[in-house]
Amino acid sequence: MKHLVQWLIDWPASVARYLAWLAPLFARITVGWVFLWSGWGKLRDLPTVTENFVGWGIPLPHLLAPFVSGVEFFGGLFLLAGLLSRVSAGALGVTMIVAIRSAKWADVDSLETLLGFDEFEYLALFLWIAIAGAGPLSVDHWLQKRFSPRGARPGA
Repeated sequence: MKHLVQWLIDWPASVARYLAWLAPLFARITVGWVFLWSGWGKLRDLPTVTENFVGWGIPLPHLLAPFVSGVEFFGGLFLLAGLLSRVSAGALGVTMIVAIRSAKWADVDSLETLLGFDEFEYLALFLWIAIAGAGPLSVDHWLQKRFSPRGARPGA
């Protein structure tokens, strides 16, 4: 029994070591693509976005609507490339917190409801990318290898 349990732990871990590059790439492509197009749509219709911000009670809507739209567009673009991924994920994570608080909070009646929001799921991915980094298939990784002192381990 002990050997079976050990095998059930060790075998998936050894497979995962070979696929470690895939998780950050997949996460970045998923949220990068979504937010690139979300930001682009908002940039193309700023009056509506600004009206929404006013309705949600977000301060300085005429300033924050284009700013947030740009964060979504460029943050998505940067995540796709794996460039400044931790900063981009952090900024996009903040937008998800604000989106939940301003546009969705009235709908929260339980933890299940909160955890079911798309914005919360995106927040979880952004938190993971901000902590774990962009992974080896990214511009961040290349830049870190290129500009880190010799012997430093790249963790992009």
